[in-house]
Amino acid sequence: MNYSMVRYVLLRLLGVMGALMVLPLVVALIYSEYDSAVCFFILAVVLALTGYLGTLKKPSNTVMFAREGFAITAVAWIFMSLVGAIPFVVTGTIPNYIDACFETVSGFTTTGGSILTAVDGMEKSVQFWRTFTHWIGGMGVLVFLIAVVPMADGYSMHLMRAESPGPVVGKIVPKVKDTAKILYMIYLAITVLEIICLKLTGISLYEAVTLTFSTVGTGGFAVTNSGIGGYSTLTQAVITLFMALCGVNFTVYYFLIQRKPKEAFAIDEVKFYFGTLLISSILISINVYRAGAVEGYGQSFHHSLFAVTSIMTTTGFGTLDFDKWPEFSRVLLMGLALVGACAGSTGGGFKFSRALIVIRNARNELNFLVHPKAVKRVYMDGHVVEGTTVKSVSAYLCLYVVTMLASFLLVSLDNFDFQTTITAVIATLNNIGPGLGMVGPMGNYSEFSYLSKIVLMFDMLAGRLELLPIFIVIKPKTWKR
Repeated sequence: MNYSMVRYVLLRLLGVMGALMVLPLVVALIYSEYDSAVCFFILAVVLALTGYLGTLKKPSNTVMFAREGFAITAVAWIFMSLVGAIPFVVTGTIPNYIDACFETVSGFTTTGGSILTAVDGMEKSVQFWRTFTHWIGGMGVLVFLIAVVPMADGYSMHLMRAESPGPVVGKIVPKVKDTAKILYMIYLAITVLEIICLKLTGISLYEAVTLTFSTVGTGGFAVTNSGIGGYSTLTQAVITLFMALCGVNFTVYYFLIQRKPKEAFAIDEVKFYFGTLLISSILISINVYRAGAVEGYGQSFHHSLFAVTSIMTTTGFGTLDFDKWPEFSRVLLMGLALVGACAGSTGGGFKFSRALIVIRNARNELNFLVHPKAVKRVYMDGHVVEGTTVKSVSAYLCLYVVTMLASFLLVSLDNFDFQTTITAVIATLNNIGPGLGMVGPMGNYSEFSYLSKIVLMFDMLAGRLELLPIFIVIKPKTWKR
């Protein structure tokens, strides 16, 4: 383990976090929240100075391999969450540090599960920071670091692979740094576009910005107690559209920018993603309409489409309490929650690409039993999927199931009802936020014990980082020189 390189990158990250604290500081000054402004100012200065002074001397050994990449990513996200919780505690918004860490981890991992029972009375700057954590975590802070900080291309790829979601992470252009820049430019363009669209629906600029952070980052923190249900149908429709767009692999947008629509629409994962979204929305809208849960088929489809998009992209927004919908709709939504969004998006979950690889590999195994001499391969986008990728997806599935079962067991010690326990774990491991029962769209995680909150924080981090970095960092062998 190259400890000097690990320390160097983490100190660079501190400097970036110091710079990011400037935005909530500006918001605090605009709204005359001077106590909060002092808090953000001190944090910004301390973090920026620490990062700057700590990186004046570069390590003599800058070699960084996969082990360092995974370790840096996991430690960076844990450290980032611990530091990001400070404003909540200092401003008195969340006095308990563990609860503040839960809220911050939920923010950075774009989970959106909250321990807060009300958000209407929060200071604007703190609320801004709360939603801004979604935007920071959506694309990944280390991807941002790669884009703005000079780093050897071969080594930075290890950071990008560790932080970016999906079974295979590649470069869309020859250089990793340029890839990171392109991804962030697309991310920023979608952000600006949604802010404009939301502002045109008649809401305030502050609400447009904070809701955009939560939407584009597929996080789900709202800025009012009524959530998204208190906004107009037009505002909800805009949010639905951008949630769907941010659940798509960002490579699609690069192909479209390059005027390569054939390559964009040839991606199997994207076709299955939109097909599943549409079919599920229709099925749920029929189900809730016939059950009388929503009046009028138009409104039924609108709220069903919003709920399906929100759950599939793991955003977690809600216009209605879908926990009161018929059992078929509730079960289907939780099934979609397990699959999640596309790889290479800001969404969480198992990912459609992995699900397709698992299904197609299982189909090949069944065919092999009938035709033992047949040679069957797994195909994605018209290309053969490497055997190592198929093997890694199978290993990921195993680790995913084991993590979920262990979490169920530990959280069950709180002795809550079964649907609350099981969906709380599903919602945090897949970075969704709301589940069913006590953690439904109108509920929260405040009643869970500290042990359960720590377990669920682990699940949120493991889910956002695709399991491997978190498990690698807790292996003793990882830290041997």
